[in-house]
Amino acid sequence: MNYNVRGENIEVTPALKEHVEKKIGKLERYFDQELNANANVNLKFYNDKESKVEVTVPMKQLVLRAEEHHADMYAAVDLVTDKLERQIRKHKTKVNRKLRDQENGKFFLNNSNGNGGVKEEEDDKMEVVRTKRFNLKPMDSEEAILQMNMLGHNFFVFTNAETNKTNVVYVRKDGRYGLIEPTE
Repeated sequence: MNYNVRGENIEVTPALKEHVEKKIGKLERYFDQELNANANVNLKFYNDKESKVEVTVPMKQLVLRAEEHHADMYAAVDLVTDKLERQIRKHKTKVNRKLRDQENGKFFLNNSNGNGGVKEEEDDKMEVVRTKRFNLKPMDSEEAILQMNMLGHNFFVFTNAETNKTNVVYVRKDGRYGLIEPTE
């Protein structure tokens, strides 16, 4: 795995970079083959009180992404690694369940737990518990944000009046709004 470690409002020391590479490098044990992926790690520091670590590892089969806030940068790296491990285990369980159902196929993730024999979490069942159906009214993104806020939801699906394609507006963690558009 290749590492792209950069800092905002903080100097990335060799010790910090080594800690990041050591911790995130442990994720490779979950995969059958050596990862040919780039781990993009962004380290931020705010007001001498809080640090934030964002990690994105794009791969063909999945994209791993996690972020964590903590007063200590090293602790934030440890916590973000734990989040990424849970994502991998959840994905591995889902993939292996599908493969068991099909009884063939290649394993992208190795078959060992990679977690020292700890039993896998049972809460990773992805079950649809409710289905809603509605007509998508053509509108612009501003009207969609107003509709979303009126309903008290954190996202809203609509047909973009300009492109006639399905879009989604959502509330970001920073309180601003995001728009998801399909590519051609």
